[in-house]
Amino acid sequence: MMREIYKGSPVHLFVEEVALPNGKNTTLEIIRHPGASAVVPLLKDGQVVLIHQYRHAAGGYLYEIPAGKLSKGEQPEDCARREVEEEIGMKVGHLQKLTAIFTVPGFCDEVIHLYLGTELTPATQKLDPDEVIEIITLPFDDAMKKITDQTIRDAKSIVGLQLAYAQAKAQGHL
Repeated sequence: MMREIYKGSPVHLFVEEVALPNGKNTTLEIIRHPGASAVVPLLKDGQVVLIHQYRHAAGGYLYEIPAGKLSKGEQPEDCARREVEEEIGMKVGHLQKLTAIFTVPGFCDEVIHLYLGTELTPATQKLDPDEVIEIITLPFDDAMKKITDQTIRDAKSIVGLQLAYAQAKAQGHL
């Protein structure tokens, strides 16, 4: 049995009666989420583009890779391209899928599709009214140091940057 508690954007909260694989029954609170895409934008000179975005729930600004929620019926690759253009004002010429991750599988079904974006060209930034973003461009090695020194703490960004760094090195971009 499933009971809707709240429907908003982007979350949809349910309470569900669940039969577990071990034969026990329990009640779980589950957030249903449409999913998202995130991109590590890599410039020709080996620099990466990050955003420094205000996140009220986190208590301030976070360093992140551009990302956003999938619109209804939107493919993850299309979302990735749209979000890079909206958040950093660049078009992505080539996207390479890195992986897809669950963000908080204990209570949410959100999956974020992670990409490496290259062949970037200028476009027009189009921020949503609730987005407060500063664009940061830095050498990829410096971004990796920001993970180690805990300046970058956003999970999707850490996973995306680490996978993209390995891929970019293997492909001779760095």
